Amino acid sequence: MSRPQDRQKAKARKKRDLAAEAFTEGLRLVRANPALAAVEFAVCRLENCDLAPRDGLVRIDSDGDLHAHPDRLAEPAAWAWAIAHAVLHLGFGHVPSRKGRPVQPDRADLAARCTVVNRFLLSFPVGTAPDELPAAYPDGDEEQLAARWRRDGVPPAYERCGTAGPEPDLLLLEWTGWFGSPPDHQLAFATALTRTVATAMDMAGGRRDSMDGEPAVKRPWQSALEWFISSYPLLGGLAAGIKLVADAELARAHGISVAAVNAEAGEIYVNPLRTFEDEEWRFILAHEMLHAALRHGDRCGPRDPYLFNVACDYVVNGWLRDMRVGRMPEGLLYDARFAGRSAEEVYDRIAGDPRRMRRMATLRGKGAGDVLGAPLGPPGAYCDLDEFYRRGLAQGLDLHQRQERGFLPGDLVQEIRALSHPPLPWDARLARWFDEFVPRPEPLRSYARPARRQASTPDIPRAGRWFPPEEVARCTFGVVLDTSGSMSAGLLGKALGAIASYAEARDVPAARVVFCDAGPYDAGYLAVTEIAGRVRVRGRGGTVLQPGIDLLQRADDFPPGAPLLVITDADCDVLRVRREHAYLIPPGRRLPFTPRGPVFRVS
Repeated sequence: MSRPQDRQKAKARKKRDLAAEAFTEGLRLVRANPALAAVEFAVCRLENCDLAPRDGLVRIDSDGDLHAHPDRLAEPAAWAWAIAHAVLHLGFGHVPSRKGRPVQPDRADLAARCTVVNRFLLSFPVGTAPDELPAAYPDGDEEQLAARWRRDGVPPAYERCGTAGPEPDLLLLEWTGWFGSPPDHQLAFATALTRTVATAMDMAGGRRDSMDGEPAVKRPWQSALEWFISSYPLLGGLAAGIKLVADAELARAHGISVAAVNAEAGEIYVNPLRTFEDEEWRFILAHEMLHAALRHGDRCGPRDPYLFNVACDYVVNGWLRDMRVGRMPEGLLYDARFAGRSAEEVYDRIAGDPRRMRRMATLRGKGAGDVLGAPLGPPGAYCDLDEFYRRGLAQGLDLHQRQERGFLPGDLVQEIRALSHPPLPWDARLARWFDEFVPRPEPLRSYARPARRQASTPDIPRAGRWFPPEEVARCTFGVVLDTSGSMSAGLLGKALGAIASYAEARDVPAARVVFCDAGPYDAGYLAVTEIAGRVRVRGRGGTVLQPGIDLLQRADDFPPGAPLLVITDADCDVLRVRREHAYLIPPGRRLPFTPRGPVFRVS
């Protein structure tokens, strides 16, 4: 190869490298803009690309591909303006991606769409616009301008104000994706633009110091949280593990007036647009931390969630006033008549007038509870929440009392002590019920029956152990099993398995089983080893359990002192049982009557 050819190739490589560097810098300037960076697009700079403009810079298609020739030379600022122009076509919905053959825009449409984009770039500058473009543009949206110019003709000044020279700078293609739906570039741009404007407003109001990252100046809610870590041991452990989320847009979207908490995510959401003194922020954060630590969301049960939230607010605010933690802001719920009462007792008091209570306001706002049932952001790292909150409060109470840091209400200390001893699981409580009400057969010893060890010591008489028939018949219990169509196989398996294992451990030979749906089906006495494995569920109709209970209560072969276990999904009739009994129901369900026996919720 001759030297002139080598120099020509080297010059060509150098030219392509300069073009690539300028394009890359222009692309970087566009993606540094948070609103434009939210619009996804791909770059095509292949030499054999037929869609790259011959006399212009870029062309955008409805698949989100930006086409540019790799040899085109331009300044980085010119590339930035051209790329921003093409991305705004996507963000404004000018090149929608739809299924079916698209109709390409006419001359008036092309000019109107480029005019609207250029007018926007005058107030949203990115890069440098070409000198030949107009300095001002007419008012009106794309449809109004296109209709006017179809009637009167396109003015020459606005006919070629795109980025592809005399060619159209946008191209509509048919959506060929084999799954899902076309991307919504317009929605992504609108969402990002809204967040950018909100951030700019926060900066103007002094609530944020930069467009990206956390505020450089420490905010009052952050100072309040750090105060708990350094100066208040009772809640210091919780404050160290709680995450504060101060986002004005999130607070507006979820209707958070001042603050809310989600115990599962370990997050407290505060509205940064609200202004309070430092002492008031301490009260607000302590309020939300106690909500989370005492698991008020899980303790609601079948009660009305908002009214129970209001009851918890009365109790927590009373405690914080007595403890003199910060200063309670105006408008929060407080009533001296509820002093010394638990949240459940306060709920029973206020549930009689729900209309008046629904006009009350929590820290989240009127008619909305500040204890959230789900996190507002993406899930975080997993941890044992019960252990985290229980350990945090227990250690904080120990430090608080050891350092004599001040007065604590007695009922708050009682609740924290109760958290240190979590309730027994349902199967352990069922085992205790068996121990109390299902008697164990007591063996008798008689020399009329030789012992099994007699052969080893023939010279020493030994009495044998045996169970009298009347003793065996006394040690039993009854099972009334709901076999309606609404019963789940998981509940049946867990309940019957637990009953069989505990009965076998207590040497109970058999249990009387009755299946009930629309009517009772007496299965008679079954060995406890057969209850979970070989029981055949007979009926799958409605749910009427009282005839099955009456059948056992009137049965001559069923001991009058034997207890009953009723297994149901709680969708049943009102039951009247005149002997010792208990219920096994699914978690979160409630019987349609006030039960007299214990209720075990199978988890």
